[in-house]
Amino acid sequence: MKAVLYLMIGFPGAGKTTTSRIIHELTGAVHIWADQERNKMFGIPSYSNQENIKLYDHLNDIANQLLKDGKSVIFDTNFNFRSDRDKLRKIASNNDAKCQVVWVKVDKSLALKRATQNAHLQDTRILGNIPKSDFERMTNNLEPPNEDESPIVVDGTKVTTEYIRKIFGL
Repeated sequence: MKAVLYLMIGFPGAGKTTTSRIIHELTGAVHIWADQERNKMFGIPSYSNQENIKLYDHLNDIANQLLKDGKSVIFDTNFNFRSDRDKLRKIASNNDAKCQVVWVKVDKSLALKRATQNAHLQDTRILGNIPKSDFERMTNNLEPPNEDESPIVVDGTKVTTEYIRKIFGL
């Protein structure tokens, strides 16, 4: 069976990590969680351009090696930009893997609440509450996937194992 690279898109707080965890449980794909890796690499992150480059070069290398080894990968970060998705699509193609864009959608007000309030109550928010200004910047920069990216659209208010199994045909 061909390896799959799952690329996650959605607002902070949309449900990308919860969806990623379920995909992992259902498929066995390796879950690369950018927030967790950032925390390991930098402790308290600065989110500087230099830090981002170092983190994503490292994560891209990990994804490339896993795909080269024939393993499916869930790349759990916010692939806001088409250019970043295209870069990962090329990595998948170079390793004869399928690339699947997963767009987790929720109303912006719900995502804002999830991302900026009570982070300590959510095991998916290991870096804490996102400052509202960062949330606004990230959501304003989101380039929705085009039809040619054939995204699987996930309703972030319905994320359960059964729902994900159904929409992914697993």
